[in-house]
Amino acid sequence: MSYKKADLINYRLKKAHTTLDEAKSLIEQGYFDGSANRLYYSCFYAVIALLAKEDISARTHNGVRTEFFKAFIKTGRLDGEFGQVYSNLMGIRQENDYSDFVEFDIEEIQPMVAQAERFINAIEELIKE
Repeated sequence: MSYKKADLINYRLKKAHTTLDEAKSLIEQGYFDGSANRLYYSCFYAVIALLAKEDISARTHNGVRTEFFKAFIKTGRLDGEFGQVYSNLMGIRQENDYSDFVEFDIEEIQPMVAQAERFINAIEELIKE
């Protein structure tokens, strides 16, 4: 089965929102480590939707970050703040997934929800252009 590019973009954006909702739900239940993972992935899905719109592909998470920065942050199409948010969430996800004795609390995680929401909204605005 083949899909149109618009279908892929919409699917990935929907996945971004669903994953953000998962992060919020995990926070409500007190699972802050799991929410850190879901916050990163919510933004990751938004980024790969944006890259798909521009016919840019990457094979790894670092590749996605590199292509995102090259096409949107360094060119000024997106404010550098969003590059910082993405890098921060990526670093937190990696630290949480691969390091021992890393635990997050509500004070660390809660501000990241609003950052992820703004990030996804900014990506959606670029996709609409």
